[in-house]
Amino acid sequence: MAALLELAGVSVRFAGLQALTDVNLAARGGEIKAVIGPNGAGKTTLFNAISGYVPIAGGAIALNGSAIHGLAPHEIAARGVRRTFQNGGLFPELTALENVLAGLHARIDASFAGILFGTRAARAAEREAVTRARGLLEVLGVSHLADRQVKAMSGGQQRTIEIVRAVAAEPPLLLLDEPAVGLAPPVCAQLIELIRRLAGEMGIAVLLIEHAIDLVMAAADVIAVFNGGTKIAEGPPAAIRTDPAVLEAYLGHV
Repeated sequence: MAALLELAGVSVRFAGLQALTDVNLAARGGEIKAVIGPNGAGKTTLFNAISGYVPIAGGAIALNGSAIHGLAPHEIAARGVRRTFQNGGLFPELTALENVLAGLHARIDASFAGILFGTRAARAAEREAVTRARGLLEVLGVSHLADRQVKAMSGGQQRTIEIVRAVAAEPPLLLLDEPAVGLAPPVCAQLIELIRRLAGEMGIAVLLIEHAIDLVMAAADVIAVFNGGTKIAEGPPAAIRTDPAVLEAYLGHV
């Protein structure tokens, strides 16, 4: 299967500091690829480069064969790259349903004037969006949270709603930045199942940054290991567990 996302020789520098060096990485639809490494390894910089928040100093990033490096974050998102962040990005005063609808805004087929004046087409588009949002919440097992304010939810529930919102626009590529932070083991198990469903049932390519190594080993099809801004290993979980370079750089210190 052809790669959906391809990074070729990507480098990133900050004021002379080399944050990423000559990184080659690919992601395919339906695949879960974890990115691991010690603090400062370049994992978040990698996500920032893919999603357009930092410029690259060399190399190329392509989505479906078209270059996306140099585009603004909103342009990259419009092409189908969605991302969650470590500190979340939900609207706490809004309900789960309203947050998911915010993720659907780009798909609502109605003009600004139509929305403003409540035309028949705009009302129909709004009803369609609500139906789709409720359907997503149901499919991903959180329909019971639809009308609950985000601020009244647990951390695990909020994390799930953020992921639902991210996939609402049917992105081909989803970047998850430490989704298990602060979650209890039973909630992590539910998160693993959710991630598997996104890849297996929806065909989404998932790139996952995570320090919870048990979650990574259980969820990922492939693991890419970074250290000092360089990819030092890549392979299935069983191979990564025993790789001497990985053990020295990361796994031996967790």
